Amino acid sequence: MEFLIKALQLILSLSILVILHEFGHFLFARLFKTRVEKFYLFFNPGFSLFKFKKGETEYGMGWLPLGGYVKISGMIDESMDKEQLKSPPQPWEFRAKPAWQRLFIMIGGVLVNFILALFIFWMILFKWGESYIPLEGSKYGYSYHALGHEIGLQDGDFVLAVDSFKVTTISDLTHHLFLEDPQYLTVKRGDSIFQLKVPADFSQRLLSERVKQFARYRIPFVVDSVAKGMPAAEAGIQKGDSLVAVGGIEVPFFYEFVEELNKYKGDTTTISFYRGSDFITLPVRVNQSGKIGIIARSPNNYLEVKDRKFGFFEAFPAGIKKGVNLLIGYVKQFRLVFTKEGMRQVGGFGTIGNLFPASWDWLSFWTTTAFLSLILAFMNILPIPALDGGHVLFLLFEIFTGRKPSEKFMEYAQLAGMIFLIALLLYANGNDLFRWLSQ
Repeated sequence: MEFLIKALQLILSLSILVILHEFGHFLFARLFKTRVEKFYLFFNPGFSLFKFKKGETEYGMGWLPLGGYVKISGMIDESMDKEQLKSPPQPWEFRAKPAWQRLFIMIGGVLVNFILALFIFWMILFKWGESYIPLEGSKYGYSYHALGHEIGLQDGDFVLAVDSFKVTTISDLTHHLFLEDPQYLTVKRGDSIFQLKVPADFSQRLLSERVKQFARYRIPFVVDSVAKGMPAAEAGIQKGDSLVAVGGIEVPFFYEFVEELNKYKGDTTTISFYRGSDFITLPVRVNQSGKIGIIARSPNNYLEVKDRKFGFFEAFPAGIKKGVNLLIGYVKQFRLVFTKEGMRQVGGFGTIGNLFPASWDWLSFWTTTAFLSLILAFMNILPIPALDGGHVLFLLFEIFTGRKPSEKFMEYAQLAGMIFLIALLLYANGNDLFRWLSQ
């Protein structure tokens, strides 16, 4: 069921983004009186799920959910249809239009995706506002990944700054460690404040070890509920118990407790806890997944969550800022793709699908959709033949030099770009398959 929910969200999200991306091309093509022969969601090699014709354009849905397309008259695109190019250019064809008009037709999809992302963020902030946990809102400090311990961080520390950047939320810390190549951290431990040096290759190590959460909120492990028939229930653990030790090792906070418990998969250990003022130790069986059947009390019981509401017009600049900052962060992150460790992290549809939550939540859905819209805009504007950015590159060359690349050159460039993109698609989804088989 979890897989199905994620898959449905992925398909719905990509369908919205692809239709609006192609509509961007369609809109500018029609604005400049350029004929659009086809407008399709998904690709349709061999046959279409359905189609109908209105005016000069055939609309339809293909069976291969790898994107979508508009087929514009007089243009060499992914269809590689060269028959129409054998006759002289017609007034309604793409190739007959001035370069500046062709440029707008090609950037139309990217422009719509970028505007769409900003619009979604605007609406999200207006409807749901923004919730965050400030640095001082984490009473017990943070728990850190083992790599953080290697550079001198201890669970319970607060990171106040990364170089000169003041940390206000936990995401600030993760963002700057991954993307900014910092040199030092300013750390508060108890009443003392000091600096820790960050190794030069730290971001690469975070990538190589697939660190998803470098820091997490440190919260006590108090039982909210116990699953019937699971080891915790069989041992006698009850709602309200405060778990503090595993196998005699003191681990009074949630993530430390879970990590220690994982050492006893398929075995039996002792769990120590407080029930009121009584200190109790019981033998507990740990299943093969490292679970004993306990749901912890919500972190919101221990963390100070701040909510900010926005009026309709107030949310507009805040939404733009949020979208632009996310895009800048993604562009900085993109450079890591060209490293050895970064290439290993490239993912396909499985990776994208995992961005969505396991249960349907509209806030998460629209937030992820807006983020994917930014990614789609950025990836499509890259100067790679077969992408919008490749066409834009050749059009800019034509505008600035006055020389138009030959149709034979455009044909070869389009073919080379398609081969590259297919290879990249296979590699990315192959990475997903390898990671799944390695689990």
